[in-house]
Amino acid sequence: MSISLTDREADVMRVLWTHGPSLVAEVRERLDDKLAYNTVLTVLRTLETKDIVGHEEEGRGHRYFARVKQQAARKSALKHLTDKLFNGSTELLFAQLVSDKKLSEAQIARIQQLLDQQAGGKDGK
Repeated sequence: MSISLTDREADVMRVLWTHGPSLVAEVRERLDDKLAYNTVLTVLRTLETKDIVGHEEEGRGHRYFARVKQQAARKSALKHLTDKLFNGSTELLFAQLVSDKKLSEAQIARIQQLLDQQAGGKDGK
């Protein structure tokens, strides 16, 4: 399943992933940008048409919940980015990520550990 989110949709999804099922007013409160209630509602309805969120009736309102896991959205976004900007090469993406950052010794060690686990066929557990 390909999951495509606009920046605004990603902001709303981050609230649902972090705080769980929420009313429109609760999502609105937790967003960094102060948006109109109707704007947040429109974003949630758009996400619902994409089958990324669902809702349950609660009194006169709706409590919206994520239908997709954050990890699935991350994976989809990275695949899209890799395909579009790095000719499908995860190696080029990885090289770009590590060359643009000043990594600490601890970060380098953790990355090396992850690479060693991948090379050894371990699942990291």
